[in-house]
Amino acid sequence: MAMNLTQKILSVHLLSGELKPGTEIAVRIDQTLTQDSTGTMAYLQFEAMGVQRVKTKKSVAYIDHNTLQTGFENADDHKYIQTVTRKHGIWCSKPGNGICHQVHLERYGVPGYTLLGSDSHTPTGGGIGMIAIGAGGLDVAVAMGSGVYHMICPKVVAVRLTGKLPRGVAAKDIILEVLRRLTVKGGVGKVMEYVGDGVATLTVPERATIANMGAELGATTSVFPSDETTLAFLRAQDRAQDFTPLAADPGAVYDEELTIDLGALEPMVALPHMPDNVQTVREAGPLKVDQVFIGSCTNSSYQDMMRAAAILRGKTVHPDVSLVIGPGSRQVLSMLARNGALADMIAAGARILETACGPCIGMGQSPCTGAVSVRTNNRNFYARSGTKSAGIFLVSCETAAATALAGVLTDPRTLDTDLTVAQPERFEINDNLVIPPVEPGHEDEVEVVRGPNIQPFPIGKALPEAVSGEVLLKMEDNITTDHIMPSNAKLLPYRSNIPHLSDYCLSPVDETFPARAKAAGGGILVAGQNYGQGSSREHAALVPLYLGIRAVLAKSFARIHRDNLINNGILPLVFADEADYDAVAQGDTLSLPGIRAAIAAGQEHVTVRDERTGREIPALLPLTERQRGMLLAGGLLNYSREQSNG
Repeated sequence: MAMNLTQKILSVHLLSGELKPGTEIAVRIDQTLTQDSTGTMAYLQFEAMGVQRVKTKKSVAYIDHNTLQTGFENADDHKYIQTVTRKHGIWCSKPGNGICHQVHLERYGVPGYTLLGSDSHTPTGGGIGMIAIGAGGLDVAVAMGSGVYHMICPKVVAVRLTGKLPRGVAAKDIILEVLRRLTVKGGVGKVMEYVGDGVATLTVPERATIANMGAELGATTSVFPSDETTLAFLRAQDRAQDFTPLAADPGAVYDEELTIDLGALEPMVALPHMPDNVQTVREAGPLKVDQVFIGSCTNSSYQDMMRAAAILRGKTVHPDVSLVIGPGSRQVLSMLARNGALADMIAAGARILETACGPCIGMGQSPCTGAVSVRTNNRNFYARSGTKSAGIFLVSCETAAATALAGVLTDPRTLDTDLTVAQPERFEINDNLVIPPVEPGHEDEVEVVRGPNIQPFPIGKALPEAVSGEVLLKMEDNITTDHIMPSNAKLLPYRSNIPHLSDYCLSPVDETFPARAKAAGGGILVAGQNYGQGSSREHAALVPLYLGIRAVLAKSFARIHRDNLINNGILPLVFADEADYDAVAQGDTLSLPGIRAAIAAGQEHVTVRDERTGREIPALLPLTERQRGMLLAGGLLNYSREQSNG
């Protein structure tokens, strides 16, 4: 039978189950990646498993998020990551080597491999033909310790690209168009597989940009074929031996299909505060701009930077604009320095940042009060920049550079700059900031260093016979993990300190929530659609667990966050009838009598009783057998221990 590319890769890695959408499968994981924002917790969990050495072909820890060292906390976490990875068979990319997704694409990604990462933008690897999936840190820890990842088999959507991009229109505009059509919920439970003659016109960095922002669709991942373009990229990275040609079989069947005529696209912009709030730059108009940021894991490749430099060369940034540029990797930065493009950027008035995530996650460069900030990163959630009153507008590098010069949102097609950038025959290669692990048998020679900021993480308790609690907070649609557990320069240093973070949980929604949750000794959360979209950070489940949250009742959940809730023993309940959402009020007491017995019996329909009104609310709790075991045990760690002892 003809297979699409997603099926071909998954079938080779399938350990249990069948490739039937909606059913649970187990797949072999070839590679993992972590970053320091989620990695510290992931390695604490890995240590708790008692596994001596990772079971993957290659696992890499990147330090790229918490790089502002204003105190000892970040540096201590870095030291912990560097020592724990060296001990357990994991490679470590030191601060300054670059953003995890950019570096992994350059140096370690392999077509046809599976990659699991504790970062929601891990699907960037789909740009070279990987099945690369973002997950919570605990899932990644388990994959490192076992080589296995359990997931729900996704549907596969063919995104058919036809034609060729016009001058001044970029790969970023392709994915913004997909988001405009499908919304931030449109990819849930799906893989976006790119096909058609237009694929061959896109470079690997352009494909990676599209795959990266597939995360904003809620998609499991995105994948491109591995072809001659992929080979040329890998050869230039001195990795031709990693190449394998991969494509869907002729006549492959897809669950859905979407067609985009590349020649009909024009520059796009996502308006605040959601990546699917998309218009054309022409429709948005000449909006006055205060700040421009070019960089992030989405748009920081050599090609991106060279196009921005070409637009800036010989010109000066508008006096009212602060332009900041963050190359994605040390490789890119070094090459820009050697060929003069970096000097062109500096001469134009750009401020050059280190090769790290930086402004995208609110780690520095927060804009001024009420600012309009035009950025090339992937998310523009409310307050994510570190300035609540600012609006973040997402665009391509070409649009960003043109805007920085004009001082207003500008269509780059109005410029006469030559935007042709040839891929180098050979990229500059220097991996001396990557620390290898010790050889097998020498693990005891490494002392793992733990600073005082690293605190024990909470572990769920076995599910009781009944659950009840006060509705501590009722929320609207599209509550992100940035709402649940804010991520900014002030809080990122405490990602290994759950007690400290608990004082800020859901504070962007209600500043009184942490104190009320602690006073109540826990409770239940109620939310609208797509609860938990955005980052893979499992802190958005760990911190509520610490505060005593035992259940979330929502209209729907984002994939990774739902998995993280189950991993930590928190019930992810879905309204069977969304109209019941309106009948529940903050302050009500909800109870689930007999919930343990219901889950043990495999019931997917459960009853939630509102003690204030006496109303019985039907709810859905679809679970696999493994997920039922996890919830009964109080989470994945407890479940894993039971399985190993049983």
